Amino acid sequence: MAITMTEAAARHVKDQLDKRGKGVGIRVGVRTSGCSGMAYVLEFVDQKQDGDISFEHHGVEVHSDEKSLAYLDGTELDFVKEGLNEGFQFNNPNAASECGCGESFNV
Repeated sequence: MAITMTEAAARHVKDQLDKRGKGVGIRVGVRTSGCSGMAYVLEFVDQKQDGDISFEHHGVEVHSDEKSLAYLDGTELDFVKEGLNEGFQFNNPNAASECGCGESFNV
């Protein structure tokens, strides 16, 4: 089981951690929400929590809890810029469908 990250995503996370002045990586999870059932959750990690499953990609730690990882296994986190918009993109092979805005998904 794993969550991976592109170089672009890792570079963006490193830049944000540098601006914050602290942190070891990001936590990726899911919660029940949105029009499709589940929403992605991203937050900075200042220290590893008990029960975290951790991966390292391009020098950035990615943390997740076991429950979320069941929905995120195989997901690649990317950071994309399209015109004036930029943000994280989740390439999740477990998602059967997504809402129109891409904020939530269904398995």
